[in-house]
Amino acid sequence: MTLVRSSDTLALINLTDQALRVRAVAAASTYATDDLVQVLLAYMTTGSIKGARTSERTLAAYAMTVRDFVPWAQHNGVQLLRPGRRDGGRYIAHLQTRPSAGRGKTGTLSAATIAQYVAGARALYRALRWAGATEAQPFEDAHVPPDPTPGIVKNPPYLSEIDAVLPHCDPPLGALLLLCAHAGLRITEALNVRRTDIQGAQLTVHGKGGKNRRVPLGRRVRAALHELSPVSAEGHFFTWNYHQAKYRMRKAFTAAGHGESWRGFHAARKHSGTRLYRATKDFTRVGLFLGHSSVDTTRRYVAMEDNDVQNEVEDF
Repeated sequence: MTLVRSSDTLALINLTDQALRVRAVAAASTYATDDLVQVLLAYMTTGSIKGARTSERTLAAYAMTVRDFVPWAQHNGVQLLRPGRRDGGRYIAHLQTRPSAGRGKTGTLSAATIAQYVAGARALYRALRWAGATEAQPFEDAHVPPDPTPGIVKNPPYLSEIDAVLPHCDPPLGALLLLCAHAGLRITEALNVRRTDIQGAQLTVHGKGGKNRRVPLGRRVRAALHELSPVSAEGHFFTWNYHQAKYRMRKAFTAAGHGESWRGFHAARKHSGTRLYRATKDFTRVGLFLGHSSVDTTRRYVAMEDNDVQNEVEDF
């Protein structure tokens, strides 16, 4: 299924204000989920802060929320254009008690997943305001209780797994893993690397939100990339989308005997952050390397060693 039906989205963008309002009101009044997804996509790509630079993964996540929230609203008597002031909280309560549907997962949805759904629902109402359909903000005062377990504990960095898995990767997959685990790239950044982005021992990374940064490449990463040939006219090294890369990497982890340790590509990025912090003891330098705008974000990427200050307190 194609996420963004460009003709539909462009048609909405090019409507007059009155025609757009009519279309959005009709979609919300009839709980037309597909039409509301298109209103959301039109808003996200033209009216949101990031506009056309909004990532495909964000668009997909928000579209998934609309496909979840709208049927729930219809089933529970919520008028989308005139929601009650407690309806946002009702939806959050519903999410908090919903069983997790992930493979091999038990219990209820995680706080991070709930936060993602709520962010999508808020975006839907921003889109409806953008379209002139309603001024309602049912999620304005609705809060998602934070997860008391730190993310670095729930999803710690890979440690020995990286070197164990690499022999089970073909050259492109091995290079992809090293880009995440040694160069600290997000998986979407790694999949978009091109030959022209490499200048000696430096890589220009086209990052989140359209931000570019320069990342130093270690010799193992340079050697892995040197083995690859571009697979597109633009010089890209990879043709996979996120799900194809995830499928291949999971197979490599399983072949290496670490199938149960697979925690996604983000744990590889945390591997690089943790190793660099242990070498530098400097969150600012690690944050610049990872492309973070806040050091507080960087702290969530570093697994601290037990008794890290033992030497410092020895002579207190």
